[in-house]
Amino acid sequence: MKFGVVIFPGSNCDEDIIHVLQNVMGQQVVRLWHKDHDLQGAEFIVLPGGFSFGDYLRSGAIARFSPIMQEVIQFAAKGGKVMGICNGFQILTEAGLLPGALLHNRNRKFICRNIYLKAQTPNSLVTRGIDPQRALKIPLAHGEGNYFADADVLKELNDNDQVLFRYCDEAGNITDDSNPNGSLENIAGVTNSGRNVFGFMPHPERAAEALVGNQDGLAIFESILSLANA
Repeated sequence: MKFGVVIFPGSNCDEDIIHVLQNVMGQQVVRLWHKDHDLQGAEFIVLPGGFSFGDYLRSGAIARFSPIMQEVIQFAAKGGKVMGICNGFQILTEAGLLPGALLHNRNRKFICRNIYLKAQTPNSLVTRGIDPQRALKIPLAHGEGNYFADADVLKELNDNDQVLFRYCDEAGNITDDSNPNGSLENIAGVTNSGRNVFGFMPHPERAAEALVGNQDGLAIFESILSLANA
């Protein structure tokens, strides 16, 4: 599969995701600058984490207007696969490609630590290959990861099985104590109604090699590739 990784001014996880996709997963990757209008034939677009445009105004609010987002929006509208990680998730909500918003963390502090999350649906490309009982240990690093949606949107997400991940404890229990940022219903990631746009706050690319002592993040990448190539 050919992946395109969009790079914005302030992106700082672009090389991490490129390394995992290219060197760990053995996929073709192209770098897409935010001013580009050419997706270079990429079959799967990734918006990486970081601090696009310094996170001024709101996280992702300026990046949403970068020229390449016109192409990403059109690509998604035609069924193209798009995934946003952390700041990428924030950009996707700002662009209206995913429902909801990411607010300041409940404790108003930047969080940088390992957390646990569980896949919530077998009906998505990024979760279908993951054991729903497995608690994945994945790093988290954000100041605005508190997922919010109004009651109607939240009901729609649940009714349509659009919640990808929820925060949990090491044993897999979804509790308020295991919620690191105050997200509604412990939501860590969602997909759109068309199930081709995916966003989540944790960083699986930081937990994808034995070298870093944690390979739990591989489950997400393996799910994408095993099903996409089926």
